[in-house]
Amino acid sequence: MLEWGRGLLVFGAAVLLAAPLRVAAQAAPAGQLSLPATIPTTAKWSERMALSVLKRSPWMADPVLADTWGYTQGLIMHTLEKLSRQTRDPRYPAYLQLYGNKMVDAQGEIKTYKPQDLSLDNINSGKILFQLYADTKQEKYKLALDKLRAQLQKQPRTTEGGYWHKLKYPEQMWLDGAYMASPFLAQYARTFNEPAGFDEAAKQLLLLEKHLRDPKTGLLYHGWDEKRVQAWANPQTGQSPNFWGRAMGWYGMALVDVLDYLPAQHPDRPKLRQVLDRLALAIQRYQDPATGLWYQVVDQAGKPGNYLEASASCMFVYTLAKGVNKGYLNKKCRQLAEKGYAGITSKFIEVKPNGELNLLQVCEVAGLGPGTERNGSYEYYVKEPIKVNDPKGTGPFILASLELKK
Repeated sequence: MLEWGRGLLVFGAAVLLAAPLRVAAQAAPAGQLSLPATIPTTAKWSERMALSVLKRSPWMADPVLADTWGYTQGLIMHTLEKLSRQTRDPRYPAYLQLYGNKMVDAQGEIKTYKPQDLSLDNINSGKILFQLYADTKQEKYKLALDKLRAQLQKQPRTTEGGYWHKLKYPEQMWLDGAYMASPFLAQYARTFNEPAGFDEAAKQLLLLEKHLRDPKTGLLYHGWDEKRVQAWANPQTGQSPNFWGRAMGWYGMALVDVLDYLPAQHPDRPKLRQVLDRLALAIQRYQDPATGLWYQVVDQAGKPGNYLEASASCMFVYTLAKGVNKGYLNKKCRQLAEKGYAGITSKFIEVKPNGELNLLQVCEVAGLGPGTERNGSYEYYVKEPIKVNDPKGTGPFILASLELKK
């Protein structure tokens, strides 16, 4: 029997105090995290979406929260960590503890993690291990963090030192990788006093802008092939041919998150703020004036097949709102973020009778491949499946909601 009352969550006789991010040393038994039958409409958007995600995704029975160490799982868990900082709901830290206990064994080995893949996607879930280590003092979390850091030390690189997105994508840098690796690396550097990590985190972001920014539009292409041998690569520049919204969204979120950890006097900090300024200007230029949203292919509004896309819109709102909150961006960007958020809640949010929220129009996936299927063409991006409640959209929606309420 699970009982709620006065900020306490009772698991049988064990009590989990509702202090922010302070969790019991042992995880709650699976299946004993109570969720309401009806989600109150008086709750904040961030909490309503988080409870909706958890309600749709019972622990141990859902691809979002199942036995997988993946970037989408890490994204959702990261949002629960952020919610734990702003609410007194003990379910969020309890879920974090469940995931940590389930995925990391006593030797720091991470379940389903394959370091030999040398995939930047595998790093993203590591962000939650910092707080778990701080709260529980369990050495296994430090060991796991060190394993992820070791992967980045072995990560194959371009001639300038830019991370390949994955071992199977040789000589290629993708915008997606910015969010997967650089914030983790910067937080590791801050937590464990490794100054070289700050340099590396900033370097990756600066190299991505150097090779992917289009000077005419200010937008960033999805990927870059240093050798110019991929079918999608421009033979002169190595750039992929289109501006995919979510790729730019990952990059924007990475910029504002890395700046959380980079020392105030670090020589690359002003450079990253300039990059953020340029990105914000481009985001503003291509914001749909009617809805405040952004398109799947950002610069092709009105072209047949293109559509307003939820994950990119949420990521851009988060980037702009956090940029203003932290003092990185002009306060006028707050208006852009609020307009985008109003568009998200009016166009993409569907409220079910039980109060659950659905997030509509999320591109399921897009990438760049060696063959002709994932060729980076306009037609490729607009034909990828569209999903409801994909975590790559619901996670950034929660993050954007939290930033706009600060």
